[in-house]
Amino acid sequence: MSDPILELHKVNKSFGAVHVLHDVDFAVRAGEVTALVGDNGAGKSTLVKCIAGIHPTDSGRVTFGGEEVHIRGPKDAAGLGIEVVYQDLALADNLDIVQNMFLGRERGGSWLLDEASMEQAARDTLASLSVRTVKSVRTPVSALSGGQRQTVAIAKSVLWDSKVVLLDEPTAALGVAQTRQVLDLVRRLAEQGLGVVLISHNMADVFEVADRIAVLYLGRMVAEVHTKHVTHGQVVELITAGRSGDLGLARPEAAVI
Repeated sequence: MSDPILELHKVNKSFGAVHVLHDVDFAVRAGEVTALVGDNGAGKSTLVKCIAGIHPTDSGRVTFGGEEVHIRGPKDAAGLGIEVVYQDLALADNLDIVQNMFLGRERGGSWLLDEASMEQAARDTLASLSVRTVKSVRTPVSALSGGQRQTVAIAKSVLWDSKVVLLDEPTAALGVAQTRQVLDLVRRLAEQGLGVVLISHNMADVFEVADRIAVLYLGRMVAEVHTKHVTHGQVVELITAGRSGDLGLARPEAAVI
């Protein structure tokens, strides 16, 4: 078992009087896919945005590569090698694949972009991920299918020497064939040594590609288990009730009075 590349210790986050995250512990390991699951309102999006630097944490520690870090904004997260692919993908339909992959990080001077270098880097990145569904890196994003768009968004996230990639519902609204392509890509990210976090409601996807499953329930991390050690039913119980057998929250009768 490898040491975590990214670790959160006792992280709390509130919005006004609403306490969203309660003493959350969370770990991401290089070369593994960790599925982050939970019902709507469990705190998944808030946790991801805290890792990405969009929301500052109220308390707790974050370590990266074994050293404590302070993520005060998205630039800090990107500087560490943390990239997020949000559900809306944040792609510009009027730009081609190369332009999207380098959007905001273009190569070249202020007057002339290094188009050849960016195009080659885009090709190399897609090839390294064994992506064969995209015929040309100069194809406008508006002409791509849902699966191809997701592929481009993921490729964009690993172009910058990333170490941790967080994927928010990457197979939502995709067909069977496109879902297959994206799940294969998720596994390839882990095989290349990245720490991958998969946020998903689809238990079939989770059990197919995840090495570990972390379950949030009402803002609390109630379980973080190896996928092979739990059943589909146990995970559903953890999501909906916060416990399943000996896993998760202690039963009320076991609480100390």
